Amino acid sequence: MSGIHEECGVFGVVCGRRQNVADTVFYGLYALQHRGQESCGIAVNDDGYLRCYKQAGLVGEVLSPPVRAALGEGNMAVGHVRYGTTGGSDVRNAQPIMVNHKNGRMALVHNGNIANARQLRAELEEKGAIFHTASDTEIIAYLITRERLKSDCIEEAVRRAVRRLQGAYSLIVMSPTKLIAVRDPHAFRPLCCGKTEDGYIVASESCALDAVGAAFVRDIRAGEMLVFDRKGPRSLTLGGKCRPTPCIFEYIYFARPDSVLDGISVHEARKRAGAILAKAYPVQADVVVGVPDSGIDAALGYAQASHIPYGVGLVKNKYIGRTFIEPASSLRENAVRIKLNAVKSAVAGKRVVLIDDSIVRGTTIGRIVRLLKEAGAKQVHLRVTAPPFLFPCHYGTDIDSKENLIACKYSAEEIAKIAGADSLGYFPLGKLNRLAPFPRGVRACRACFDGKYPTRVFEGGKRDKFEQKLGMFSGGQGGNTAKEEQ
Repeated sequence: MSGIHEECGVFGVVCGRRQNVADTVFYGLYALQHRGQESCGIAVNDDGYLRCYKQAGLVGEVLSPPVRAALGEGNMAVGHVRYGTTGGSDVRNAQPIMVNHKNGRMALVHNGNIANARQLRAELEEKGAIFHTASDTEIIAYLITRERLKSDCIEEAVRRAVRRLQGAYSLIVMSPTKLIAVRDPHAFRPLCCGKTEDGYIVASESCALDAVGAAFVRDIRAGEMLVFDRKGPRSLTLGGKCRPTPCIFEYIYFARPDSVLDGISVHEARKRAGAILAKAYPVQADVVVGVPDSGIDAALGYAQASHIPYGVGLVKNKYIGRTFIEPASSLRENAVRIKLNAVKSAVAGKRVVLIDDSIVRGTTIGRIVRLLKEAGAKQVHLRVTAPPFLFPCHYGTDIDSKENLIACKYSAEEIAKIAGADSLGYFPLGKLNRLAPFPRGVRACRACFDGKYPTRVFEGGKRDKFEQKLGMFSGGQGGNTAKEEQ
Protein backbone atom coordinates (compact mmCIF):
# COMPACT_ATOMS: atom_id res chain seq x y z
CA MET A 1 0.00 0.00 0.00
CA SER A 2 2.94 2.28 0.59
CA GLY A 3 3.71 4.94 -1.96
CA ILE A 4 7.45 5.42 -1.77
CA HIS A 5 8.63 4.97 -5.30
CA GLU A 6 11.87 3.73 -6.75
CA GLU A 7 13.38 4.58 -10.09
CA CYS A 8 12.50 1.58 -12.24
CA GLY A 9 13.07 -1.96 -13.42
CA VAL A 10 15.31 -3.16 -16.25
CA PHE A 11 15.26 -6.28 -18.40
CA GLY A 12 17.45 -7.55 -21.23
CA VAL A 13 17.58 -10.64 -23.41
CA VAL A 14 20.19 -12.01 -25.81
CA CYS A 15 19.68 -15.19 -27.82
CA GLY A 16 21.39 -17.18 -30.53
CA ARG A 17 18.76 -16.73 -33.26
CA ARG A 18 16.19 -14.23 -34.47
CA GLN A 19 12.90 -14.59 -32.65
CA ASN A 20 10.11 -12.59 -31.02
CA VAL A 21 12.34 -11.13 -28.31
CA ALA A 22 9.85 -8.32 -27.70
CA ASP A 23 7.43 -10.90 -26.27
CA THR A 24 10.10 -12.15 -23.88
CA VAL A 25 10.82 -8.62 -22.70
CA PHE A 26 7.10 -7.94 -22.36
CA TYR A 27 6.61 -10.81 -19.90
CA GLY A 28 9.75 -9.83 -18.02
CA LEU A 29 8.55 -6.24 -17.67
CA TYR A 30 5.12 -7.45 -16.57
CA ALA A 31 6.84 -9.21 -13.68
CA LEU A 32 8.69 -5.97 -12.86
CA GLN A 33 5.65 -3.69 -13.12
CA HIS A 34 5.75 -3.03 -9.37
CA ARG A 35 9.04 -1.17 -9.84
CA GLY A 36 7.57 1.51 -12.09
CA GLN A 37 4.14 2.41 -13.38
CA GLU A 38 4.66 5.74 -15.13
CA SER A 39 6.01 4.52 -18.45
CA CYS A 40 7.58 1.55 -20.18
CA GLY A 41 9.37 0.67 -23.38
CA ILE A 42 11.23 -1.94 -25.43
CA ALA A 43 14.11 -1.70 -27.90
CA VAL A 44 14.74 -4.63 -30.25
CA ASN A 45 18.05 -5.32 -31.99
CA ASP A 46 17.65 -7.02 -35.37
CA ASP A 47 21.20 -7.71 -36.59
CA GLY A 48 22.33 -4.21 -35.71
CA TYR A 49 19.14 -2.34 -36.60
CA LEU A 50 17.46 -1.01 -33.44
CA ARG A 51 13.71 -0.43 -33.22
CA CYS A 52 12.15 1.14 -30.14
CA TYR A 53 8.71 1.89 -28.74
CA LYS A 54 8.04 3.62 -25.41
CA GLN A 55 5.06 5.42 -23.95
CA ALA A 56 3.48 6.50 -20.69
CA GLY A 57 1.31 3.86 -19.07
CA LEU A 58 1.34 0.31 -17.77
CA VAL A 59 3.05 -2.57 -19.55
CA GLY A 60 -0.17 -4.31 -20.56
CA GLU A 61 -1.62 -1.10 -21.98
CA VAL A 62 1.44 0.27 -23.79
CA LEU A 63 3.11 -2.87 -25.14
CA SER A 64 0.09 -4.42 -26.83
CA PRO A 65 0.39 -7.36 -29.27
CA PRO A 66 0.31 -5.05 -32.34
CA VAL A 67 3.09 -2.91 -30.85
CA ARG A 68 5.24 -5.95 -30.14
CA ALA A 69 4.58 -7.33 -33.62
CA ALA A 70 5.66 -4.02 -35.14
CA LEU A 71 8.95 -4.22 -33.24
CA GLY A 72 9.66 -7.38 -35.20
CA GLU A 73 12.07 -10.20 -34.54
CA GLY A 74 15.60 -9.82 -33.28
CA ASN A 75 18.38 -11.50 -31.37
CA MET A 76 18.63 -8.95 -28.54
CA ALA A 77 16.31 -6.57 -26.72
CA VAL A 78 16.10 -4.38 -23.63
CA GLY A 79 13.10 -3.12 -21.73
CA HIS A 80 12.25 -0.71 -18.94
CA VAL A 81 9.50 0.22 -16.51
CA ARG A 82 9.82 3.64 -14.94
CA TYR A 83 8.89 5.66 -11.93
CA GLY A 84 10.92 8.86 -12.13
CA THR A 85 13.04 10.06 -9.24
CA THR A 86 14.92 12.35 -11.61
CA GLY A 87 12.71 14.02 -14.18
CA GLY A 88 8.93 14.05 -14.11
CA SER A 89 6.41 11.76 -15.73
CA ASP A 90 6.77 13.35 -19.20
CA VAL A 91 6.90 10.64 -21.84
CA ARG A 92 10.18 12.14 -23.06
CA ASN A 93 11.77 10.69 -19.94
CA ALA A 94 10.61 7.17 -20.79
CA GLN A 95 13.26 4.57 -21.56
CA PRO A 96 15.08 2.95 -23.33
CA ILE A 97 17.25 5.94 -24.23
CA MET A 98 18.24 5.61 -27.88
CA VAL A 99 21.48 7.04 -29.30
CA ASN A 100 22.82 7.21 -32.85
CA HIS A 101 26.46 8.17 -33.28
CA LYS A 102 29.10 7.77 -35.93
CA ASN A 103 30.32 4.45 -34.49
CA GLY A 104 26.86 2.89 -34.37
CA ARG A 105 23.66 2.78 -32.33
CA MET A 106 22.97 2.17 -28.69
CA ALA A 107 19.99 1.60 -26.39
CA LEU A 108 20.30 2.13 -22.64
CA VAL A 109 18.07 1.32 -19.64
CA HIS A 110 18.89 2.37 -16.10
CA ASN A 111 17.71 1.66 -12.57
CA GLY A 112 18.98 3.97 -9.86
CA ASN A 113 19.90 7.60 -9.33
CA ILE A 114 23.13 9.43 -10.13
CA ALA A 115 24.04 11.57 -7.14
CA ASN A 116 26.36 13.87 -9.11
CA ALA A 117 24.03 14.19 -12.12
CA ARG A 118 23.58 17.94 -11.75
CA GLN A 119 27.33 18.52 -11.79
CA LEU A 120 27.89 16.21 -14.76
CA ARG A 121 25.08 17.78 -16.75
CA ALA A 122 26.39 21.31 -16.16
CA GLU A 123 29.86 20.20 -17.26
CA LEU A 124 28.54 18.55 -20.42
CA GLU A 125 26.29 21.48 -21.31
CA GLU A 126 29.21 23.87 -21.02
CA LYS A 127 30.97 21.71 -23.63
CA GLY A 128 28.03 21.92 -26.02
CA ALA A 129 25.89 18.94 -25.04
CA ILE A 130 22.16 19.29 -25.70
CA PHE A 131 19.78 17.23 -23.59
CA HIS A 132 16.26 16.30 -24.65
CA THR A 133 15.03 14.79 -21.37
CA ALA A 134 15.13 15.59 -17.66
CA SER A 135 16.41 12.10 -16.81
CA ASP A 136 19.90 11.43 -15.51
CA THR A 137 19.91 8.34 -17.73
CA GLU A 138 20.50 10.60 -20.70
CA ILE A 139 23.65 11.88 -18.97
CA ILE A 140 24.94 8.32 -18.75
CA ALA A 141 24.13 7.77 -22.42
CA TYR A 142 25.98 10.94 -23.38
CA LEU A 143 29.05 9.96 -21.36
CA ILE A 144 29.15 6.50 -22.96
CA THR A 145 28.73 7.96 -26.45
CA ARG A 146 31.54 10.44 -25.88
CA GLU A 147 33.85 7.69 -24.66
CA ARG A 148 32.82 5.38 -27.51
CA LEU A 149 34.27 7.85 -30.01
CA LYS A 150 37.65 7.38 -28.31
CA SER A 151 37.49 3.65 -27.47
CA ASP A 152 38.12 0.48 -29.42
CA CYS A 153 34.98 -1.25 -28.12
CA ILE A 154 31.71 -0.44 -26.43
CA GLU A 155 32.58 -2.21 -23.18
CA GLU A 156 35.66 -0.05 -22.72
CA ALA A 157 33.56 3.04 -23.40
CA VAL A 158 31.05 1.96 -20.77
CA ARG A 159 33.80 1.26 -18.25
CA ARG A 160 35.35 4.70 -18.75
CA ALA A 161 32.01 6.47 -18.63
CA VAL A 162 30.68 4.94 -15.42
CA ARG A 163 33.85 5.90 -13.57
CA ARG A 164 32.48 9.44 -13.67
CA LEU A 165 29.27 8.41 -11.93
CA GLN A 166 28.57 8.55 -8.22
CA GLY A 167 25.46 6.94 -6.86
CA ALA A 168 23.28 4.03 -7.86
CA TYR A 169 23.20 2.50 -11.31
CA SER A 170 22.18 -0.90 -12.57
CA LEU A 171 22.47 -0.57 -16.34
CA ILE A 172 21.82 -2.60 -19.44
CA VAL A 173 23.45 -1.25 -22.60
CA MET A 174 22.66 -2.71 -26.02
CA SER A 175 24.92 -2.03 -28.99
CA PRO A 176 24.49 -3.54 -32.49
CA THR A 177 26.48 -6.63 -31.46
CA LYS A 178 26.61 -6.75 -27.65
CA LEU A 179 24.47 -6.66 -24.53
CA ILE A 180 26.26 -5.21 -21.49
CA ALA A 181 25.03 -5.32 -17.89
CA VAL A 182 26.64 -3.11 -15.24
CA ARG A 183 26.13 -2.84 -11.49
CA ASP A 184 27.70 0.03 -9.55
CA PRO A 185 30.52 -0.59 -7.04
CA HIS A 186 28.08 -0.27 -4.13
CA ALA A 187 25.45 -2.59 -5.68
CA PHE A 188 22.69 -0.28 -4.45
CA ARG A 189 20.08 -1.65 -6.85
CA PRO A 190 19.61 -5.35 -7.66
CA LEU A 191 20.62 -6.95 -10.95
CA CYS A 192 20.82 -10.64 -11.81
CA CYS A 193 21.28 -12.89 -14.80
CA GLY A 194 19.68 -16.13 -15.92
CA LYS A 195 19.95 -18.67 -18.73
CA THR A 196 17.43 -19.83 -21.30
CA GLU A 197 17.74 -22.68 -23.78
CA ASP A 198 19.51 -20.51 -26.34
CA GLY A 199 20.55 -17.35 -24.53
CA TYR A 200 20.71 -15.19 -21.43
CA ILE A 201 18.48 -12.84 -19.47
CA VAL A 202 19.43 -9.86 -17.31
CA ALA A 203 16.81 -8.44 -14.94
CA SER A 204 16.34 -6.27 -11.88
CA GLU A 205 14.80 -9.16 -9.93
CA SER A 206 14.77 -12.93 -10.08
CA CYS A 207 10.97 -12.96 -10.34
CA ALA A 208 11.37 -11.66 -13.92
CA LEU A 209 13.59 -14.65 -14.75
CA ASP A 210 10.86 -16.96 -13.47
CA ALA A 211 8.29 -15.17 -15.60
CA VAL A 212 10.12 -16.03 -18.84
CA GLY A 213 11.23 -19.53 -17.85
CA ALA A 214 14.90 -18.65 -17.36
CA ALA A 215 17.07 -20.47 -14.86
CA PHE A 216 18.70 -18.20 -12.31
CA VAL A 217 22.49 -18.16 -12.70
CA ARG A 218 23.69 -15.52 -10.24
CA ASP A 219 23.50 -11.92 -9.12
CA ILE A 220 25.77 -9.48 -10.90
CA ARG A 221 28.43 -8.44 -8.43
CA ALA A 222 29.23 -4.96 -7.18
CA GLY A 223 31.45 -3.17 -9.70
CA GLU A 224 31.00 -5.89 -12.32
CA MET A 225 30.27 -5.63 -16.03
CA LEU A 226 28.92 -8.65 -17.91
CA VAL A 227 29.36 -8.58 -21.68
CA PHE A 228 27.21 -10.89 -23.84
CA ASP A 229 28.21 -11.37 -27.47
CA ARG A 230 28.81 -14.19 -29.93
CA LYS A 231 31.64 -15.47 -27.76
CA GLY A 232 29.32 -15.89 -24.80
CA PRO A 233 29.29 -13.99 -21.51
CA ARG A 234 32.45 -12.34 -20.19
CA SER A 235 32.90 -10.81 -16.75
CA LEU A 236 34.90 -7.61 -16.41
CA THR A 237 35.51 -5.30 -13.48
CA LEU A 238 34.88 -1.58 -13.52
CA GLY A 239 38.09 -0.96 -11.62
CA GLY A 240 38.50 0.88 -8.35
CA LYS A 241 37.32 -0.09 -4.90
CA CYS A 242 34.05 -1.98 -4.44
CA ARG A 243 32.13 -1.75 -1.18
CA PRO A 244 28.74 -3.46 -1.46
CA THR A 245 25.98 -1.54 0.32
CA PRO A 246 22.71 -2.81 -1.21
CA CYS A 247 19.57 -0.86 -0.35
CA ILE A 248 17.80 -2.35 2.67
CA PHE A 249 14.47 -0.94 1.47
CA GLU A 250 14.49 -3.40 -1.43
CA TYR A 251 13.76 -6.07 1.18
CA ILE A 252 11.29 -3.98 3.15
CA TYR A 253 9.19 -2.75 0.25
CA PHE A 254 10.51 -2.37 -3.31
CA ALA A 255 11.09 -5.95 -4.44
CA ARG A 256 8.45 -8.58 -5.07
CA PRO A 257 8.24 -11.12 -2.23
CA ASP A 258 8.96 -14.03 -4.58
CA SER A 259 12.31 -12.52 -5.59
CA VAL A 260 15.68 -13.51 -4.18
CA LEU A 261 18.16 -10.61 -4.08
CA ASP A 262 21.84 -11.26 -3.49
CA GLY A 263 21.01 -14.67 -2.10
CA ILE A 264 18.37 -13.43 0.36
CA SER A 265 14.68 -14.27 -0.01
CA VAL A 266 12.54 -11.14 0.14
CA HIS A 267 9.61 -13.13 1.55
CA GLU A 268 11.72 -14.53 4.37
CA ALA A 269 13.25 -11.10 5.10
CA ARG A 270 9.79 -9.61 5.55
CA LYS A 271 8.66 -12.49 7.75
CA ARG A 272 11.76 -11.92 9.92
CA ALA A 273 10.88 -8.24 10.13
CA GLY A 274 7.44 -9.12 11.46
CA ALA A 275 8.87 -11.56 14.00
CA ILE A 276 11.38 -8.98 15.23
CA LEU A 277 8.59 -6.42 15.62
CA ALA A 278 6.53 -8.92 17.61
CA LYS A 279 9.35 -9.31 20.13
CA ALA A 280 10.25 -5.62 20.20
CA TYR A 281 6.67 -4.34 20.54
CA PRO A 282 4.39 -7.03 22.00
CA VAL A 283 0.73 -6.17 22.52
CA GLN A 284 -2.45 -7.89 23.59
CA ALA A 285 -4.51 -8.29 20.42
CA ASP A 286 -6.96 -10.57 18.62
CA VAL A 287 -5.81 -10.44 14.99
CA VAL A 288 -2.81 -9.40 12.89
CA VAL A 289 -3.57 -7.64 9.61
CA GLY A 290 -1.11 -6.67 6.88
CA VAL A 291 -1.51 -3.67 4.57
CA PRO A 292 -1.47 -5.12 1.03
CA ASP A 293 0.84 -5.94 -0.54
CA SER A 294 4.19 -5.45 1.18
CA GLY A 295 2.82 -5.70 4.72
CA ILE A 296 1.34 -9.17 4.30
CA ASP A 297 4.54 -11.22 4.63
CA ALA A 298 5.58 -9.26 7.71
CA ALA A 299 2.12 -9.74 9.20
CA LEU A 300 2.54 -13.50 8.83
CA GLY A 301 5.87 -13.28 10.65
CA TYR A 302 4.37 -11.16 13.42
CA ALA A 303 1.45 -13.56 13.84
CA GLN A 304 3.69 -16.62 14.03
CA ALA A 305 6.04 -15.03 16.56
CA SER A 306 3.28 -13.54 18.73
CA HIS A 307 0.83 -16.47 18.45
CA ILE A 308 -1.88 -13.97 17.52
CA PRO A 309 -4.01 -15.21 14.60
CA TYR A 310 -3.38 -13.73 11.18
CA GLY A 311 -6.42 -12.39 9.36
CA VAL A 312 -7.28 -10.82 6.04
CA GLY A 313 -8.58 -7.52 7.35
CA LEU A 314 -7.94 -5.41 4.26
CA VAL A 315 -8.69 -6.16 0.62
CA LYS A 316 -6.93 -4.29 -2.16
CA ASN A 317 -8.47 -3.31 -5.48
CA LYS A 318 -5.94 -4.91 -7.81
CA TYR A 319 -7.03 -2.79 -10.74
CA ILE A 320 -5.73 0.43 -9.20
CA GLY A 321 -2.03 1.10 -9.79
CA ARG A 322 0.37 2.54 -7.27
CA THR A 323 0.45 5.82 -9.16
CA PHE A 324 -3.29 6.50 -8.68
CA ILE A 325 -3.14 9.94 -7.01
CA GLU A 326 -5.97 12.41 -7.40
CA PRO A 327 -4.96 16.10 -7.64
CA ALA A 328 -7.70 17.54 -5.43
CA SER A 329 -7.52 16.96 -1.69
CA SER A 330 -11.22 16.12 -1.56
CA LEU A 331 -10.66 13.30 -4.08
CA ARG A 332 -7.44 12.14 -2.41
CA GLU A 333 -9.43 11.62 0.76
CA ASN A 334 -11.42 8.93 -1.05
CA ALA A 335 -8.40 7.34 -2.76
CA VAL A 336 -7.72 4.92 0.09
CA ARG A 337 -11.34 3.77 0.06
CA ILE A 338 -11.05 3.07 -3.66
CA LYS A 339 -7.81 1.12 -3.20
CA LEU A 340 -8.62 -0.64 0.07
CA ASN A 341 -11.64 -1.90 1.91
CA ALA A 342 -11.85 -3.37 5.36
CA VAL A 343 -13.25 -6.86 5.91
CA LYS A 344 -15.69 -6.11 8.71
CA SER A 345 -16.15 -9.70 9.81
CA ALA A 346 -12.39 -10.01 10.35
CA VAL A 347 -11.89 -6.87 12.46
CA ALA A 348 -15.21 -5.89 14.04
CA GLY A 349 -15.00 -5.92 17.83
CA LYS A 350 -11.34 -6.95 17.75
CA ARG A 351 -8.00 -5.51 18.82
CA VAL A 352 -6.03 -5.30 15.58
CA VAL A 353 -2.28 -5.27 15.00
CA LEU A 354 -1.80 -3.46 11.68
CA ILE A 355 1.48 -4.12 9.85
CA ASP A 356 2.73 -1.66 7.21
CA ASP A 357 6.13 -1.28 5.58
CA SER A 358 6.79 2.40 6.35
CA ILE A 359 5.42 5.79 7.29
CA VAL A 360 6.62 8.87 5.43
CA ARG A 361 4.06 11.68 5.50
CA GLY A 362 1.62 9.92 7.78
CA THR A 363 -1.60 10.81 5.97
CA THR A 364 -2.36 7.52 4.22
CA ILE A 365 -1.75 5.38 7.28
CA GLY A 366 -4.19 7.58 9.20
CA ARG A 367 -6.88 6.86 6.62
CA ILE A 368 -6.22 3.12 6.83
CA VAL A 369 -6.50 3.19 10.62
CA ARG A 370 -9.78 5.06 10.25
CA LEU A 371 -11.03 2.43 7.78
CA LEU A 372 -10.45 -0.31 10.34
CA LYS A 373 -12.06 1.58 13.18
CA GLU A 374 -15.07 2.48 11.07
CA ALA A 375 -15.35 -1.25 10.33
CA GLY A 376 -15.64 -1.89 14.05
CA ALA A 377 -12.07 -2.49 15.24
CA LYS A 378 -11.86 -1.76 18.99
CA GLN A 379 -8.15 -0.94 18.87
CA VAL A 380 -5.54 -0.57 16.13
CA HIS A 381 -1.90 -1.05 17.09
CA LEU A 382 0.39 0.02 14.27
CA ARG A 383 3.67 -1.81 13.64
CA VAL A 384 6.03 -0.65 10.90
CA THR A 385 8.74 -2.81 9.28
CA ALA A 386 11.04 0.15 8.62
CA PRO A 387 12.69 2.50 11.12
CA PRO A 388 11.62 6.17 10.99
CA PHE A 389 12.59 8.01 7.80
CA LEU A 390 14.80 10.89 8.91
CA PHE A 391 17.07 11.66 5.94
CA PRO A 392 16.79 12.11 2.16
CA CYS A 393 17.74 9.29 -0.20
CA HIS A 394 20.25 10.01 -2.98
CA TYR A 395 20.24 6.55 -4.56
CA GLY A 396 16.94 6.04 -6.31
CA THR A 397 13.91 6.64 -4.11
CA ASP A 398 11.88 9.82 -4.26
CA ILE A 399 12.54 10.88 -0.68
CA ASP A 400 14.64 13.90 -1.60
CA SER A 401 14.20 16.19 1.41
CA LYS A 402 13.27 16.21 5.09
CA GLU A 403 10.42 18.67 4.77
CA ASN A 404 7.66 16.08 4.36
CA LEU A 405 9.05 13.39 6.66
CA ILE A 406 6.68 13.16 9.61
CA ALA A 407 9.27 11.44 11.82
CA CYS A 408 11.44 14.57 11.60
CA LYS A 409 8.68 16.54 13.30
CA TYR A 410 6.97 14.19 15.73
CA SER A 411 7.75 11.35 18.12
CA ALA A 412 6.31 7.86 17.69
CA GLU A 413 3.69 8.59 20.36
CA GLU A 414 2.67 11.79 18.60
CA ILE A 415 2.50 10.08 15.20
CA ALA A 416 0.29 7.34 16.67
CA LYS A 417 -2.06 10.02 17.95
CA ILE A 418 -2.07 11.84 14.60
CA ALA A 419 -2.84 8.56 12.78
CA GLY A 420 -5.55 7.60 15.27
CA ALA A 421 -3.68 4.43 16.28
CA ASP A 422 -3.64 3.12 19.85
CA SER A 423 0.11 2.49 19.70
CA LEU A 424 3.00 2.61 17.23
CA GLY A 425 6.19 0.59 17.01
CA TYR A 426 8.91 1.15 14.41
CA PHE A 427 11.41 -1.51 13.38
CA PRO A 428 14.50 -1.14 15.60
CA LEU A 429 17.34 0.47 13.64
CA GLY A 430 19.95 -1.66 15.38
CA LYS A 431 18.33 -4.89 14.15
CA LEU A 432 18.26 -4.17 10.41
CA ASN A 433 21.22 -6.52 9.95
CA ARG A 434 18.96 -9.35 11.16
CA LEU A 435 16.26 -8.51 8.63
CA ALA A 436 18.55 -9.21 5.68
CA PRO A 437 21.60 -11.22 6.82
CA PHE A 438 24.26 -10.32 4.26
CA PRO A 439 27.60 -12.13 4.17
CA ARG A 440 30.67 -10.73 5.89
CA GLY A 441 31.90 -7.54 4.27
CA VAL A 442 28.45 -6.48 3.02
CA ARG A 443 26.49 -3.86 4.93
CA ALA A 444 23.14 -2.65 3.66
CA CYS A 445 22.64 1.03 2.89
CA ARG A 446 20.25 2.52 5.43
CA ALA A 447 21.15 6.17 5.02
CA CYS A 448 17.48 7.23 4.88
CA PHE A 449 17.25 6.02 8.49
CA ASP A 450 20.63 6.97 10.00
CA GLY A 451 22.10 9.59 7.63
CA LYS A 452 25.30 7.60 7.01
CA TYR A 453 25.69 7.81 3.22
CA PRO A 454 28.04 5.33 1.53
CA THR A 455 29.11 7.93 -1.07
CA ARG A 456 29.69 11.63 -1.23
CA VAL A 457 26.44 13.59 -0.99
CA PHE A 458 25.82 16.37 -3.50
CA GLU A 459 23.57 19.28 -2.62
CA GLY A 460 20.58 20.31 -4.68
CA GLY A 461 19.53 16.78 -5.59
CA LYS A 462 15.80 17.40 -5.85
CA ARG A 463 13.72 14.86 -7.72
CA ASP A 464 12.92 17.15 -10.66
CA LYS A 465 16.31 18.82 -10.62
CA PHE A 466 16.44 19.36 -14.39
CA GLU A 467 12.88 20.65 -14.76
CA GLN A 468 12.83 23.94 -12.87
CA LYS A 469 11.14 26.99 -14.35
CA LEU A 470 13.68 29.44 -15.73
CA GLY A 471 12.93 32.05 -13.11
CA MET A 472 13.58 29.58 -10.32
CA PHE A 473 16.44 27.59 -11.80
CA SER A 474 19.02 28.72 -9.27
CA GLY A 475 16.71 27.97 -6.39
CA GLY A 476 16.78 24.20 -6.84
CA GLN A 477 13.02 23.77 -6.94
CA GLY A 478 12.04 20.12 -6.93
CA GLY A 479 8.96 17.99 -7.23
CA ASN A 480 6.91 16.19 -4.65
CA THR A 481 8.72 13.86 -2.33
CA ALA A 482 8.16 10.55 -0.68
CA LYS A 483 5.14 8.38 -0.50
CA GLU A 484 1.87 8.42 -2.24
CA GLU A 485 0.43 10.82 0.33
CA GLN A 486 1.82 8.66 3.11
